[in-house]
Amino acid sequence: MRQVGAAPTRAPQGQGARAQVFRSDPAPSRLKYRLERLMLTPLFRFSLRFGLPFLIGVGGASWYFAIDSNREAFFGAVNSIRDQIESRPEFRVDLMAIDGASDGVAEDVREILSLDFPLSSFDLDLDEMRGIVAGLDAVKSASLRIKQGGVLEVSIVERVPVVLWRGLRGLELLDDSGVLVGPAGTRAAHVDLPVIAGAGAESRVPEALELFAAAAPMAARLRGLERIGNRRWDVVLDGGQRIMLPEEGAVQALERAMAMDGAVDMLSRDIAAVDLRLAQRPTLRLHDAAAQEYWRIKSIETGETR
Repeated sequence: MRQVGAAPTRAPQGQGARAQVFRSDPAPSRLKYRLERLMLTPLFRFSLRFGLPFLIGVGGASWYFAIDSNREAFFGAVNSIRDQIESRPEFRVDLMAIDGASDGVAEDVREILSLDFPLSSFDLDLDEMRGIVAGLDAVKSASLRIKQGGVLEVSIVERVPVVLWRGLRGLELLDDSGVLVGPAGTRAAHVDLPVIAGAGAESRVPEALELFAAAAPMAARLRGLERIGNRRWDVVLDGGQRIMLPEEGAVQALERAMAMDGAVDMLSRDIAAVDLRLAQRPTLRLHDAAAQEYWRIKSIETGETR
């Protein structure tokens, strides 16, 4: 084992006595050796290079922001810079343009958004505003964007009403998928739209449209469709006449009724209802007066008195 420290050396013999010479030992000291070994550890080097500066920085920031006046001054400076950026003219919105909407829907959009211009574009949450506009009954879809020149553009696709639904709240407009468009007001305001009624009618609008198409030959007499027991449809004609359709195959049954009417002019007779609920046995129901006349004639033919 090597000894740490200086070792004396003798001068060569044959020469005169000389002073002893001491040479330093090149081996490191125990402390230096341990430090060099520690510096070879990756974790220690990382901690020394990054961890220590990070702790010093965090400690200094914590000490600085622990003082109320320093904290208020810092956030005040940040808010001041933010206000200066947001108030620049290129970020200002001065007006709103609504495209694709009728006057009534456009007025509703302006009312629910309730924006007070001019505004900074940073103060507008376009996603939230789009959700608010799309929540209107008459709006099928909506998109919002800020155009150059400080214009908030609201593009709207409206729902197109195809039927009138007579529900508990009166007449209401429905689109082709049965979604509510809005109140209809009076029947006279929508004379071109057919009427549906009854429990569950609003959820079967596509089927109702097929029935209206099948009843096109009787369009002049057609008053609407009534959903019975949320199971089947009745076609209501003028004079209270009805065509009672089955639960399944209602469109095909109505087409057969239209074919029979075209062949023998069935629906122009004194018939109260045509019952097609049993496909194998269609039934005609007469009005009371017509039924009494029928039995009177029948009794004359058979010689019986009723």
